[in-house]
Amino acid sequence: MSSRRRGSVDRRVSEMRVLVLGGTGRIGSAAAWDLARAEDVEEVGIVGKREEGLKGAADWIDSDKIRLHRQDLAEEGGTIRLMDGYDVGIFALPDRRTSYRALEMAIDSSLPAVDVLEEYHRRPDVHETEGLPVPAGMTPDEYGESLHERAVENGVTFLDGMGFAPGLSNVSIGRGIDLLDSAGGATARVGGIPSKEAAANHPLRYTVTWSFGHVLREYMIDVRVLRGGRIIEVTPLSDREKFVFDAFGKTEALEAAVTPGMPSLLYTRGYLAEFSEKTVRWPGHFGGIDVLRECGLLDLEPTEFQGEAIRPRDFFVSVVGPKLRPLPGEGDVCVMYNTVLGVKGGKAARVDHHLWAGPNEGAGISAMAKVTGFSAAVATRMVGRKEIKEKGIVAPEDGIRGHLYERYIEELNRRGIAVQETVSFGV
Repeated sequence: MSSRRRGSVDRRVSEMRVLVLGGTGRIGSAAAWDLARAEDVEEVGIVGKREEGLKGAADWIDSDKIRLHRQDLAEEGGTIRLMDGYDVGIFALPDRRTSYRALEMAIDSSLPAVDVLEEYHRRPDVHETEGLPVPAGMTPDEYGESLHERAVENGVTFLDGMGFAPGLSNVSIGRGIDLLDSAGGATARVGGIPSKEAAANHPLRYTVTWSFGHVLREYMIDVRVLRGGRIIEVTPLSDREKFVFDAFGKTEALEAAVTPGMPSLLYTRGYLAEFSEKTVRWPGHFGGIDVLRECGLLDLEPTEFQGEAIRPRDFFVSVVGPKLRPLPGEGDVCVMYNTVLGVKGGKAARVDHHLWAGPNEGAGISAMAKVTGFSAAVATRMVGRKEIKEKGIVAPEDGIRGHLYERYIEELNRRGIAVQETVSFGV
Protein backbone atom coordinates (compact mmCIF):
# COMPACT_ATOMS: atom_id res chain seq x y z
CA MET A 1 0.00 0.00 0.00
CA SER A 2 1.35 3.43 -0.92
CA SER A 3 2.19 5.97 1.77
CA ARG A 4 -0.54 8.27 0.43
CA ARG A 5 -3.16 5.60 0.96
CA ARG A 6 -1.91 4.90 4.46
CA GLY A 7 -2.06 8.60 5.23
CA SER A 8 -5.63 8.87 3.98
CA VAL A 9 -7.14 6.18 6.21
CA ASP A 10 -8.09 8.64 8.95
CA ARG A 11 -9.36 11.41 6.66
CA ARG A 12 -12.84 12.60 7.55
CA VAL A 13 -15.67 11.74 5.13
CA SER A 14 -16.19 15.44 4.44
CA GLU A 15 -12.66 15.54 3.02
CA MET A 16 -13.16 12.91 0.32
CA ARG A 17 -11.02 13.54 -2.73
CA VAL A 18 -12.20 11.95 -5.97
CA LEU A 19 -10.11 11.47 -9.12
CA VAL A 20 -11.98 11.23 -12.45
CA LEU A 21 -10.15 9.57 -15.32
CA GLY A 22 -11.89 10.46 -18.56
CA GLY A 23 -13.41 13.51 -16.91
CA THR A 24 -13.46 15.55 -20.13
CA GLY A 25 -15.88 13.18 -21.86
CA ARG A 26 -19.66 13.38 -21.56
CA ILE A 27 -20.04 10.63 -18.95
CA GLY A 28 -16.98 11.55 -16.91
CA SER A 29 -17.77 15.26 -16.84
CA ALA A 30 -21.37 14.55 -15.77
CA ALA A 31 -20.04 12.42 -12.91
CA ALA A 32 -17.60 15.18 -11.95
CA TRP A 33 -20.42 17.76 -12.09
CA ASP A 34 -22.45 15.70 -9.63
CA LEU A 35 -19.50 14.97 -7.33
CA ALA A 36 -18.57 18.66 -7.17
CA ARG A 37 -22.01 19.37 -5.71
CA ALA A 38 -21.80 16.70 -3.00
CA GLU A 39 -21.22 17.86 0.58
CA ASP A 40 -18.95 14.94 1.42
CA VAL A 41 -16.59 15.66 -1.49
CA GLU A 42 -13.82 18.17 -0.92
CA GLU A 43 -11.98 17.92 -4.23
CA VAL A 44 -12.63 16.52 -7.70
CA GLY A 45 -9.56 15.93 -9.83
CA ILE A 46 -10.13 15.69 -13.59
CA VAL A 47 -7.53 13.94 -15.71
CA GLY A 48 -7.09 14.53 -19.43
CA LYS A 49 -4.44 14.81 -22.11
CA ARG A 50 -5.53 18.09 -23.67
CA GLU A 51 -5.52 21.46 -21.94
CA GLU A 52 -8.47 22.67 -24.00
CA GLY A 53 -10.65 19.73 -22.93
CA LEU A 54 -9.72 20.14 -19.28
CA LYS A 55 -10.47 23.85 -19.28
CA GLY A 56 -13.79 23.29 -21.07
CA ALA A 57 -14.88 20.73 -18.47
CA ALA A 58 -13.85 23.00 -15.58
CA ASP A 59 -15.66 26.02 -17.03
CA TRP A 60 -18.83 23.98 -17.52
CA ILE A 61 -18.78 22.34 -14.06
CA ASP A 62 -18.11 25.74 -12.48
CA SER A 63 -16.93 24.68 -9.02
CA ASP A 64 -13.96 25.66 -6.89
CA LYS A 65 -13.61 21.98 -5.93
CA ILE A 66 -12.26 21.13 -9.39
CA ARG A 67 -8.55 20.43 -9.86
CA LEU A 68 -7.19 19.84 -13.37
CA HIS A 69 -4.45 17.33 -14.17
CA ARG A 70 -2.96 17.19 -17.64
CA GLN A 71 -1.71 13.62 -17.67
CA ASP A 72 -1.23 10.90 -20.28
CA LEU A 73 -2.36 7.60 -18.75
CA ALA A 74 0.35 5.84 -20.76
CA GLU A 75 2.87 7.48 -18.44
CA GLU A 76 2.39 5.06 -15.57
CA GLY A 77 4.67 6.62 -12.99
CA GLY A 78 3.00 10.02 -13.18
CA THR A 79 -0.48 8.50 -13.17
CA ILE A 80 0.21 6.38 -10.09
CA ARG A 81 1.66 9.38 -8.25
CA LEU A 82 -1.50 11.27 -9.16
CA MET A 83 -3.68 8.45 -7.83
CA ASP A 84 -1.72 8.49 -4.57
CA GLY A 85 -3.13 11.95 -3.84
CA TYR A 86 -6.78 10.85 -3.93
CA ASP A 87 -9.10 8.74 -1.81
CA VAL A 88 -11.24 7.15 -4.53
CA GLY A 89 -11.35 7.13 -8.32
CA ILE A 90 -13.94 6.93 -11.06
CA PHE A 91 -12.91 5.70 -14.51
CA ALA A 92 -14.96 6.79 -17.55
CA LEU A 93 -12.47 5.75 -20.21
CA PRO A 94 -13.25 5.14 -23.90
CA ASP A 95 -11.96 1.61 -24.47
CA ARG A 96 -10.97 -1.64 -22.84
CA ARG A 97 -7.21 -1.15 -23.20
CA THR A 98 -7.14 2.07 -21.19
CA SER A 99 -9.71 0.81 -18.68
CA TYR A 100 -7.69 -2.30 -17.81
CA ARG A 101 -4.48 -0.28 -17.61
CA ALA A 102 -6.15 2.17 -15.21
CA LEU A 103 -7.32 -0.76 -13.09
CA GLU A 104 -3.78 -2.13 -12.86
CA MET A 105 -2.44 1.27 -11.80
CA ALA A 106 -5.23 1.69 -9.23
CA ILE A 107 -4.32 -1.68 -7.74
CA ASP A 108 -0.66 -0.65 -7.57
CA SER A 109 -1.68 2.60 -5.87
CA SER A 110 -4.25 0.88 -3.61
CA LEU A 111 -6.83 3.35 -4.90
CA PRO A 112 -10.45 2.15 -4.56
CA ALA A 113 -12.35 2.97 -7.71
CA VAL A 114 -15.50 2.68 -9.80
CA ASP A 115 -15.41 1.85 -13.52
CA VAL A 116 -18.24 2.48 -16.00
CA LEU A 117 -17.05 0.41 -18.97
CA GLU A 118 -19.43 -2.26 -20.30
CA GLU A 119 -17.12 -5.05 -19.23
CA TYR A 120 -16.68 -7.38 -16.26
CA HIS A 121 -12.92 -7.09 -15.78
CA ARG A 122 -12.80 -10.42 -13.95
CA ARG A 123 -14.00 -12.19 -17.13
CA PRO A 124 -12.75 -10.22 -20.17
CA ASP A 125 -14.72 -10.58 -23.38
CA VAL A 126 -12.68 -12.37 -26.05
CA HIS A 127 -14.35 -10.67 -29.04
CA GLU A 128 -13.06 -7.48 -30.70
CA THR A 129 -10.55 -6.87 -27.92
CA GLU A 130 -9.98 -3.16 -28.76
CA GLY A 131 -6.25 -3.47 -28.10
CA LEU A 132 -6.58 -5.19 -24.72
CA PRO A 133 -3.15 -6.77 -24.03
CA VAL A 134 -3.42 -10.10 -22.20
CA PRO A 135 -0.09 -11.10 -20.60
CA ALA A 136 1.77 -13.89 -22.36
CA GLY A 137 0.94 -17.33 -21.02
CA MET A 138 -2.46 -16.28 -19.68
CA THR A 139 -5.97 -16.75 -21.00
CA PRO A 140 -8.27 -13.72 -20.73
CA ASP A 141 -10.09 -15.36 -17.80
CA GLU A 142 -6.80 -16.06 -16.03
CA TYR A 143 -5.76 -12.44 -16.54
CA GLY A 144 -9.05 -11.15 -15.14
CA GLU A 145 -8.82 -13.46 -12.15
CA SER A 146 -5.24 -12.35 -11.48
CA LEU A 147 -6.41 -8.72 -11.37
CA HIS A 148 -9.10 -9.67 -8.88
CA GLU A 149 -6.63 -11.50 -6.67
CA ARG A 150 -4.14 -8.60 -6.76
CA ALA A 151 -6.90 -6.17 -5.80
CA VAL A 152 -7.93 -8.38 -2.87
CA GLU A 153 -4.32 -8.60 -1.69
CA ASN A 154 -3.97 -4.81 -1.82
CA GLY A 155 -7.30 -4.25 -0.06
CA VAL A 156 -8.77 -2.47 -3.09
CA THR A 157 -12.50 -2.25 -3.81
CA PHE A 158 -13.03 -1.95 -7.57
CA LEU A 159 -16.76 -1.56 -8.28
CA ASP A 160 -16.97 -2.76 -11.85
CA GLY A 161 -19.29 -1.65 -14.64
CA MET A 162 -21.17 0.88 -12.52
CA GLY A 163 -23.11 3.20 -14.79
CA PHE A 164 -26.50 2.62 -16.42
CA ALA A 165 -26.13 -0.80 -18.08
CA PRO A 166 -24.03 -2.23 -16.66
CA GLY A 167 -24.62 -0.56 -13.32
CA LEU A 168 -28.08 0.56 -12.31
CA SER A 169 -29.60 -2.24 -14.38
CA ASN A 170 -27.43 -4.88 -12.66
CA VAL A 171 -28.40 -3.51 -9.26
CA SER A 172 -32.07 -3.69 -10.30
CA ILE A 173 -31.80 -7.34 -11.36
CA GLY A 174 -29.98 -8.17 -8.13
CA ARG A 175 -32.72 -6.44 -6.16
CA GLY A 176 -35.42 -8.42 -7.95
CA ILE A 177 -33.65 -11.68 -7.15
CA ASP A 178 -33.23 -10.68 -3.49
CA LEU A 179 -36.97 -9.95 -3.17
CA LEU A 180 -37.91 -13.48 -4.20
CA ASP A 181 -37.47 -16.72 -2.27
CA SER A 182 -35.99 -18.26 -5.40
CA ALA A 183 -35.41 -16.91 -8.90
CA GLY A 184 -35.39 -18.86 -12.13
CA GLY A 185 -34.85 -16.29 -14.84
CA ALA A 186 -34.25 -12.63 -15.53
CA THR A 187 -34.32 -10.32 -18.54
CA ALA A 188 -32.83 -6.83 -18.59
CA ARG A 189 -34.16 -4.44 -21.24
CA VAL A 190 -32.20 -1.19 -21.27
CA GLY A 191 -31.18 1.46 -23.73
CA GLY A 192 -30.52 5.07 -24.56
CA ILE A 193 -32.79 6.33 -27.33
CA PRO A 194 -33.59 9.73 -28.82
CA SER A 195 -36.86 11.33 -27.89
CA LYS A 196 -39.69 10.14 -30.13
CA GLU A 197 -39.71 13.48 -31.94
CA ALA A 198 -35.93 13.43 -32.47
CA ALA A 199 -35.94 9.83 -33.72
CA ALA A 200 -37.94 10.85 -36.78
CA ASN A 201 -35.15 13.25 -37.84
CA HIS A 202 -32.28 10.75 -38.02
CA PRO A 203 -31.28 7.56 -39.87
CA LEU A 204 -31.96 4.34 -37.99
CA ARG A 205 -34.28 6.29 -35.65
CA TYR A 206 -31.24 6.81 -33.44
CA THR A 207 -28.92 9.50 -32.13
CA VAL A 208 -25.48 8.98 -30.64
CA THR A 209 -25.49 9.27 -26.85
CA TRP A 210 -22.10 7.60 -26.28
CA SER A 211 -19.34 5.96 -28.35
CA PHE A 212 -20.98 4.98 -31.65
CA GLY A 213 -18.13 2.63 -32.48
CA HIS A 214 -18.72 0.75 -29.23
CA VAL A 215 -22.45 0.56 -29.98
CA LEU A 216 -21.69 -1.08 -33.32
CA ARG A 217 -19.31 -3.51 -31.63
CA GLU A 218 -22.23 -4.71 -29.51
CA TYR A 219 -24.26 -5.33 -32.67
CA MET A 220 -21.53 -7.55 -34.16
CA ILE A 221 -19.99 -9.77 -31.46
CA ASP A 222 -21.44 -13.02 -30.18
CA VAL A 223 -23.15 -12.64 -26.82
CA ARG A 224 -22.88 -14.75 -23.67
CA VAL A 225 -26.24 -15.57 -22.07
CA LEU A 226 -27.61 -18.11 -19.62
CA ARG A 227 -29.79 -20.78 -21.20
CA GLY A 228 -30.87 -23.87 -19.30
CA GLY A 229 -28.46 -22.96 -16.51
CA ARG A 230 -25.45 -22.92 -18.84
CA ILE A 231 -23.44 -20.05 -20.31
CA ILE A 232 -23.66 -20.21 -24.10
CA GLU A 233 -22.95 -17.78 -26.94
CA VAL A 234 -25.75 -16.55 -29.19
CA THR A 235 -25.93 -14.34 -32.26
CA PRO A 236 -25.99 -10.59 -31.52
CA LEU A 237 -29.41 -8.91 -31.85
CA SER A 238 -31.17 -12.27 -31.58
CA ASP A 239 -34.19 -13.13 -29.38
CA ARG A 240 -35.94 -9.93 -30.41
CA GLU A 241 -39.12 -8.89 -28.73
CA LYS A 242 -41.65 -6.13 -29.10
CA PHE A 243 -43.05 -4.73 -25.88
CA VAL A 244 -45.02 -1.77 -24.59
CA PHE A 245 -43.39 0.39 -21.96
CA ASP A 246 -46.24 1.26 -19.61
CA ALA A 247 -45.09 3.28 -16.59
CA PHE A 248 -44.57 6.89 -15.50
CA GLY A 249 -47.51 7.93 -17.66
CA LYS A 250 -45.81 6.63 -20.81
CA THR A 251 -47.25 4.09 -23.23
CA GLU A 252 -44.67 3.48 -25.94
CA ALA A 253 -44.11 0.57 -28.33
CA LEU A 254 -40.44 -0.42 -28.29
CA GLU A 255 -38.18 -3.27 -29.40
CA ALA A 256 -35.33 -5.09 -27.65
CA ALA A 257 -32.64 -7.52 -28.80
CA VAL A 258 -29.81 -9.40 -27.10
CA THR A 259 -26.51 -7.53 -26.66
CA PRO A 260 -23.48 -8.00 -24.34
CA GLY A 261 -24.20 -5.27 -21.79
CA MET A 262 -24.26 -6.83 -18.28
CA PRO A 263 -21.82 -9.77 -18.26
CA SER A 264 -21.12 -10.00 -14.52
CA LEU A 265 -24.55 -11.50 -13.79
CA LEU A 266 -23.63 -14.61 -15.77
CA TYR A 267 -21.12 -15.40 -13.03
CA THR A 268 -22.44 -13.78 -9.87
CA ARG A 269 -25.95 -15.18 -10.43
CA GLY A 270 -24.99 -18.22 -12.43
CA TYR A 271 -27.63 -20.31 -10.65
CA LEU A 272 -30.31 -18.66 -12.80
CA ALA A 273 -31.72 -20.91 -15.50
CA GLU A 274 -32.11 -17.99 -17.91
CA PHE A 275 -30.57 -14.53 -18.21
CA SER A 276 -29.91 -12.09 -21.01
CA GLU A 277 -29.49 -8.37 -21.44
CA LYS A 278 -31.30 -6.70 -24.32
CA THR A 279 -30.81 -3.27 -25.84
CA VAL A 280 -33.94 -1.14 -26.28
CA ARG A 281 -34.55 0.81 -29.49
CA TRP A 282 -37.43 2.43 -31.35
CA PRO A 283 -39.18 0.09 -33.82
CA GLY A 284 -37.35 -0.13 -37.15
CA HIS A 285 -33.83 0.39 -35.81
CA PHE A 286 -32.78 -3.25 -35.75
CA GLY A 287 -34.16 -3.84 -39.23
CA GLY A 288 -31.87 -1.10 -40.52
CA ILE A 289 -28.92 -2.64 -38.71
CA ASP A 290 -29.74 -6.01 -40.33
CA VAL A 291 -29.35 -4.46 -43.79
CA LEU A 292 -26.03 -2.84 -42.87
CA ARG A 293 -24.67 -6.11 -41.49
CA GLU A 294 -25.78 -8.10 -44.54
CA CYS A 295 -24.05 -5.58 -46.81
CA GLY A 296 -20.79 -5.86 -44.85
CA LEU A 297 -20.77 -2.21 -43.84
CA LEU A 298 -20.18 -3.05 -40.17
CA ASP A 299 -17.24 -5.43 -40.79
CA LEU A 300 -13.75 -4.73 -39.49
CA GLU A 301 -11.86 -6.72 -42.12
CA PRO A 302 -10.17 -4.13 -44.40
CA THR A 303 -11.29 -3.89 -47.99
CA GLU A 304 -9.57 -2.08 -50.86
CA PHE A 305 -11.15 1.14 -52.10
CA GLN A 306 -9.43 3.30 -54.73
CA GLY A 307 -6.05 1.86 -53.84
CA GLU A 308 -6.50 2.25 -50.08
CA ALA A 309 -7.29 -0.41 -47.48
CA ILE A 310 -10.20 0.74 -45.33
CA ARG A 311 -12.30 -0.93 -42.66
CA PRO A 312 -15.98 -0.72 -43.65
CA ARG A 313 -17.12 0.04 -40.10
CA ASP A 314 -14.69 2.96 -39.76
CA PHE A 315 -15.95 4.35 -43.08
CA PHE A 316 -19.56 3.88 -42.02
CA VAL A 317 -19.00 5.69 -38.71
CA SER A 318 -17.26 8.60 -40.47
CA VAL A 319 -20.14 9.04 -42.95
CA VAL A 320 -23.19 8.26 -40.81
CA GLY A 321 -21.93 9.31 -37.36
CA PRO A 322 -22.39 13.05 -38.03
CA LYS A 323 -25.97 12.42 -39.19
CA LEU A 324 -26.74 10.80 -35.84
CA ARG A 325 -25.64 13.73 -33.71
CA PRO A 326 -28.54 15.40 -31.89
CA LEU A 327 -29.77 18.60 -33.49
CA PRO A 328 -30.23 21.73 -31.35
CA GLY A 329 -33.14 21.27 -28.99
CA GLU A 330 -33.29 17.47 -29.37
CA GLY A 331 -33.24 15.31 -26.27
CA ASP A 332 -32.76 11.69 -25.38
CA VAL A 333 -34.28 9.15 -22.98
CA CYS A 334 -32.89 6.31 -20.89
CA VAL A 335 -35.29 3.36 -20.73
CA MET A 336 -35.22 0.33 -18.45
CA TYR A 337 -37.74 -2.50 -18.13
CA ASN A 338 -36.21 -5.38 -16.16
CA THR A 339 -38.01 -8.55 -15.13
CA VAL A 340 -37.09 -11.29 -12.65
CA LEU A 341 -39.26 -14.45 -12.46
CA GLY A 342 -39.38 -16.88 -9.54
CA VAL A 343 -41.24 -17.92 -6.42
CA LYS A 344 -42.21 -15.99 -3.29
CA GLY A 345 -44.27 -17.43 -0.44
CA GLY A 346 -44.92 -20.58 -2.45
CA LYS A 347 -46.47 -18.62 -5.35
CA ALA A 348 -45.17 -17.79 -8.81
CA ALA A 349 -43.98 -14.20 -8.72
CA ARG A 350 -42.24 -11.58 -10.81
CA VAL A 351 -40.43 -8.38 -9.99
CA ASP A 352 -40.40 -5.57 -12.56
CA HIS A 353 -38.32 -2.40 -12.50
CA HIS A 354 -39.13 0.50 -14.81
CA LEU A 355 -37.17 3.66 -15.60
CA TRP A 356 -37.90 6.48 -18.04
CA ALA A 357 -35.45 9.35 -17.54
CA GLY A 358 -34.91 12.40 -19.70
CA PRO A 359 -32.03 14.90 -19.73
CA ASN A 360 -31.09 17.44 -17.09
CA GLU A 361 -31.95 20.35 -19.35
CA GLY A 362 -31.00 23.04 -16.85
CA ALA A 363 -27.41 21.83 -16.72
CA GLY A 364 -27.26 20.71 -20.34
CA ILE A 365 -26.69 17.05 -19.42
CA SER A 366 -28.13 14.38 -21.71
CA ALA A 367 -30.23 11.57 -20.29
CA MET A 368 -27.47 9.03 -20.98
CA ALA A 369 -24.81 11.18 -19.32
CA LYS A 370 -27.12 11.87 -16.39
CA VAL A 371 -28.17 8.30 -15.69
CA THR A 372 -24.73 6.81 -16.32
CA GLY A 373 -22.62 9.57 -14.76
CA PHE A 374 -24.82 10.21 -11.74
CA SER A 375 -25.20 6.47 -11.01
CA ALA A 376 -21.43 6.16 -11.07
CA ALA A 377 -20.97 9.27 -8.91
CA VAL A 378 -23.36 8.04 -6.21
CA ALA A 379 -21.63 4.66 -6.14
CA THR A 380 -18.20 6.30 -6.01
CA ARG A 381 -19.13 8.14 -2.84
CA MET A 382 -20.30 4.84 -1.31
CA VAL A 383 -16.92 3.32 -2.15
CA GLY A 384 -15.13 6.38 -0.81
CA ARG A 385 -17.03 6.15 2.47
CA LYS A 386 -16.06 2.44 2.66
CA GLU A 387 -19.73 1.44 2.79
CA ILE A 388 -19.05 -1.28 0.23
CA LYS A 389 -16.93 -3.74 2.16
CA GLU A 390 -16.06 -6.31 -0.52
CA LYS A 391 -12.51 -6.26 -1.90
CA GLY A 392 -11.32 -7.10 -5.37
CA ILE A 393 -13.34 -6.72 -8.57
CA VAL A 394 -16.90 -6.29 -7.28
CA ALA A 395 -19.96 -6.50 -9.54
CA PRO A 396 -22.70 -3.84 -9.05
CA GLU A 397 -25.28 -6.44 -7.98
CA ASP A 398 -22.93 -7.59 -5.19
CA GLY A 399 -21.76 -4.18 -4.03
CA ILE A 400 -25.10 -2.35 -3.83
CA ARG A 401 -27.85 -4.37 -2.19
CA GLY A 402 -29.93 -4.37 1.00
CA HIS A 403 -29.81 -1.04 2.85
CA LEU A 404 -27.28 0.33 0.35
CA TYR A 405 -29.77 -0.31 -2.45
CA GLU A 406 -32.39 1.75 -0.63
CA ARG A 407 -29.98 4.66 -0.17
CA TYR A 408 -28.71 4.39 -3.73
CA ILE A 409 -32.25 4.60 -5.15
CA GLU A 410 -33.05 7.54 -2.87
CA GLU A 411 -29.96 9.39 -4.14
CA LEU A 412 -30.93 8.74 -7.77
CA ASN A 413 -34.48 9.89 -7.13
CA ARG A 414 -33.17 13.23 -5.86
CA ARG A 415 -31.41 13.60 -9.21
CA GLY A 416 -34.54 13.00 -11.27
CA ILE A 417 -33.78 9.32 -11.89
CA ALA A 418 -36.79 7.42 -10.55
CA VAL A 419 -37.02 3.61 -10.55
CA GLN A 420 -40.46 2.02 -10.18
CA GLU A 421 -40.54 -1.39 -8.48
CA THR A 422 -43.51 -3.78 -8.83
CA VAL A 423 -43.99 -7.26 -7.36
CA SER A 424 -46.72 -9.38 -8.98
CA PHE A 425 -48.05 -12.86 -8.18
CA GLY A 426 -49.52 -15.63 -10.27
CA VAL A 427 -47.72 -14.57 -13.43
